[in-house]
Amino acid sequence: MKKQTFFKVMAMLLLVAGLGMQAMAQAKDPIEGLWYNAEKTAKINIFKATDGKFWGEIVWLKEPNVNGKPRTDVNNTTAAKRTRPIMKLQILRHFEKDGAKTYDNGEIYDPKNGKTYDCKITHKGTSLSVRGYVGISMIGRTTTWQRAE
Repeated sequence: MKKQTFFKVMAMLLLVAGLGMQAMAQAKDPIEGLWYNAEKTAKINIFKATDGKFWGEIVWLKEPNVNGKPRTDVNNTTAAKRTRPIMKLQILRHFEKDGAKTYDNGEIYDPKNGKTYDCKITHKGTSLSVRGYVGISMIGRTTTWQRAE
């Protein structure tokens, strides 16, 4: 084999191997990305953090302002947190993947009432079943979130 041909073949192999590794590194979990809440009043971006757990933050609000000012966390049970903006607020925390479609051991914050609940998420294609509860999962409420574009 000629020296020039050998270098071309090696360069192609390195390129293909590099692209394959990059594609593997960029593979996302099915729940990552944008989701509408049940009322479609907010979009939540779910992402995998550096600790390997899944988090979610509000990145869009149908009504981002109240009286010309950014909407804040007015219902929070902690008075010091009532002035923090709802936009970019982390409402999903610490979720661990538990099987192919279930994410557990997390918590969800509800800005409507200022409370935090234990939570379990089940991925169902273009929807998520989000179950918030106190203590045991049997006593709680489930909402359905839809994939946002």
